[in-house]
Amino acid sequence: MLFRSLSICFMSLLVVSTVAAQAPSQPTIWASKPDVVAFEKIVNDRLTAAQSDIDKITAAKGARTIDNSLAPFDEALTQINSANYLAGLMQQVHPDARFRDRATEMVRKASAAQTALSLNHDVYQALAGIDISKADAATRYYVKRQLLEFRLAGVDKDDATRAQLKKLNDELTEQQSMFDRNISDDQKKVEVKDPKELEGLPQDYIDRHKPGTDGKIYITTNYPDALPALKFSKSDDLRRRLFEAFQTRAYPKNKDVLESMMKTRYQIATLLGYSSWADYNASDKMIRTGGNIGDFIQKIDSAARPIAKREYDMLLAEKQKTDSGAKDVGDYEVSYLSELVRRSQFNFDSQAVRPYLPFNEVRKGILDTASTLFHVTFRQEEDVSAWDPSVETWDVIDGGKTIGRFYLDMHPRPGKFSHAEMAPVLDGIRGKQLPEAILVCNFPVPTADDPGLMEYGDVVTFFHEFGHLVHWILGGQQQWAGISGITMEGDFVEAPSQMLEEWMHSPQVLASFAHHNKTGEPIPAELVERMNRATAFGRGTWVTQQNEYTAISYDVYKTKPENVDLDAVTAADQKKYTPFAPLPGTHLYSAFGHLAGYSSAYYTYLWDKVIAEDFFSQFDRANLLAGEAPMRYRRAVLEPGGSESANDLVRHFLGREQNMAALQKWMGEEFARAPTAQHAGN
Repeated sequence: MLFRSLSICFMSLLVVSTVAAQAPSQPTIWASKPDVVAFEKIVNDRLTAAQSDIDKITAAKGARTIDNSLAPFDEALTQINSANYLAGLMQQVHPDARFRDRATEMVRKASAAQTALSLNHDVYQALAGIDISKADAATRYYVKRQLLEFRLAGVDKDDATRAQLKKLNDELTEQQSMFDRNISDDQKKVEVKDPKELEGLPQDYIDRHKPGTDGKIYITTNYPDALPALKFSKSDDLRRRLFEAFQTRAYPKNKDVLESMMKTRYQIATLLGYSSWADYNASDKMIRTGGNIGDFIQKIDSAARPIAKREYDMLLAEKQKTDSGAKDVGDYEVSYLSELVRRSQFNFDSQAVRPYLPFNEVRKGILDTASTLFHVTFRQEEDVSAWDPSVETWDVIDGGKTIGRFYLDMHPRPGKFSHAEMAPVLDGIRGKQLPEAILVCNFPVPTADDPGLMEYGDVVTFFHEFGHLVHWILGGQQQWAGISGITMEGDFVEAPSQMLEEWMHSPQVLASFAHHNKTGEPIPAELVERMNRATAFGRGTWVTQQNEYTAISYDVYKTKPENVDLDAVTAADQKKYTPFAPLPGTHLYSAFGHLAGYSSAYYTYLWDKVIAEDFFSQFDRANLLAGEAPMRYRRAVLEPGGSESANDLVRHFLGREQNMAALQKWMGEEFARAPTAQHAGN
């Protein structure tokens, strides 16, 4: 997510130095320190402004032009988006539950305005009446794509159908908000029955988990708590209980909410002439049809299954060292057994890397890496108000000019969004509004006594989300908000972020920031080499698990809701696409947040992994920041934003359409050389 060490060190000086660019005059998102009432006024004022722009369109006389129709439409879209972004963000991150409740209400209101605009027949007719033959290519593309989106919303249906679609979309917004809130609000905790259950976990983790006032130790389902325990605890019972708690978050509440979402989406799709939500949702994306999603799932299955089988056999053999009668590997054991295989077969203990990954150094290193790669600099704004004291505000500077701003909200809080994401804050409009975005993550909190050591996977996630952020900023320099940032086909959005994950494998990049938290020693290149070989193990099984989620996402939405038994679909897809035995009593769909947002399009992650690895093959692996590839990638893929089709972005950079060769090579990299068959000595 998203050279040489000297280059990165030089760029780090640029990051923290005083640069020529002035601080942006655009106020920060929380500059006014709004309470609930003031927050609601901000959202309402934006929606009022949007309605004023819509009124300008409908009141215009004479021939339809870009000035009297497209410009006010884009301004209305900007205002509605801004209202939606702010309301959605506060729903996910504000520390006050009452504030989050009101934010949920404002999400509904802003989304209702969005739906109403998409169904406004007069606005549609106005845009359709513009002569765009002499407009620039980006404007022509914008109008044509926007008219398609209008039709997919049902704008050309009769009044009664449009009214019904509006009602259904408003209901869907409420259901999506409730699904997300139920996950965020349902933080579970598991009691550690005996301190021995913590054996195998890093000492700093154990130190953070002291007995509470009741004398008991608990582990929560928050990611910084749950994932290390599932990976390192020697206690099978603790891992089993924790996995069950993790996979039953928001259950049974979200079973009912998801079933309601499925019904609502099916009604929308059928009203618009589609046989299923999956078909409807794919119609404006690179993949085009629901049937193509099904075909893609089978292609991925065929490609990954042989590699996953080899990995599974290694996991089972590892388990049989302590359980000679074991016949299968449970899904809750995968992380733990994978770690043991990496130690025994690849001479690598992932805890050996953690001391080199304290949070503050990782954050600085990722910013420095992105600075060098994308030829921009970052400057922190000091003393900026935010909803939580831990939030940081940064400017993005290109050639001495401020081109964007981002916020970092990086640590867990009760009620906060529990995963990791990049969320838009403001659309970029060239000459009018800087693009803004935020990273919302849940990484360990550094303190005076605890450097907040990160897992390897945490750092990969950080790179990934930062890749989204850079895409939003660099692609946010368009004339129109409607094609700014990440506004191309929805199934391309993960490709740039997944490609930037690969920078985590570079010895030069890691040596620039991965320094031992006590000695300051850079991470040894030999350790990075072993880490890269060891972390290549499991890619085949990772793909099969992602394919399982993809299949669930598709199967839930590909047919009539009454034909879907959520637990049966989940169990069947796990059995069909992964080799692992499911833990009884879990309901992973209840906390599968993508079923609300991505709905049937979870395939995007694997679809874009194919593209990402193809993109990555164009870079010099000996020095990932060298040569012409980085700037060519910035110009061809990131900067266009949504001003052209994602299919064209891919062709412009690769010189052809994507294929699966690079993904196949990536999955099989673990077997390119034989494992060392030694025990870890670190």
